[in-house]
Amino acid sequence: MSLYAELTGSIGSIGYGLAAIGPGIGIGIIFGQGVQAIARQPEAYGVIRQNMLLGFALAEALALIGFVVPFVFGA
Repeated sequence: MSLYAELTGSIGSIGYGLAAIGPGIGIGIIFGQGVQAIARQPEAYGVIRQNMLLGFALAEALALIGFVVPFVFGA
């Protein structure tokens, strides 16, 4: 058994862990800045909240893609 065959399973897990860092940071920034924006302009709550949720959905989609790719291409 080669060294590459022994590391194949772990590499997918490490890849997903690294792929989840970016969306995790992005989601934190989205909601942090959203709360600040709502605190500065409470009358724009609806628009800010809508944009926050849209940004969250897009960032979360990146995390889910990062979760699926090792399973699809890592076989």
